[in-house]
Amino acid sequence: MSPNASIRGDLRRALAAVVVGGMLGTTLRLAIELLVPHADSEPPWGILAANTAGALVLGLLVGRVWPVAPDWLRAGLGAGLLGSFTTFSAVAVALVGMTAADQALTASAYLAATLVLGFGAAALGLRLGRKRDAPFAVDVIDEARQ
Repeated sequence: MSPNASIRGDLRRALAAVVVGGMLGTTLRLAIELLVPHADSEPPWGILAANTAGALVLGLLVGRVWPVAPDWLRAGLGAGLLGSFTTFSAVAVALVGMTAADQALTASAYLAATLVLGFGAAALGLRLGRKRDAPFAVDVIDEARQ
């Protein structure tokens, strides 16, 4: 097998994983949006929950799975499943809707909550995902760059 054929096979596998993961993530997010509906002038609490949960899970995966996972699996879980499950575009639309309904303070608080909870959940996930006897995924990447 030529190197180009191997690269093409790897790319196809990664793209297929992203497509499948994307379909699953989008379906899960839509289910949450249907279970937790909101008016345009209200904060979308379901999206906040999905984004926070997605950040936590991605942190766990990066800390625990990424160092040993094949590229196609990282692509399928990261960009595919969690990339489609979490969404900043829905946050932006909600912020515009709340601001248009004269709820600028609520919109600002929602944005702050989204950022704080998202970064906090990702940091917690990284910490929980780190194996005690294994190097932290970021440490492995930093060592490879040196």
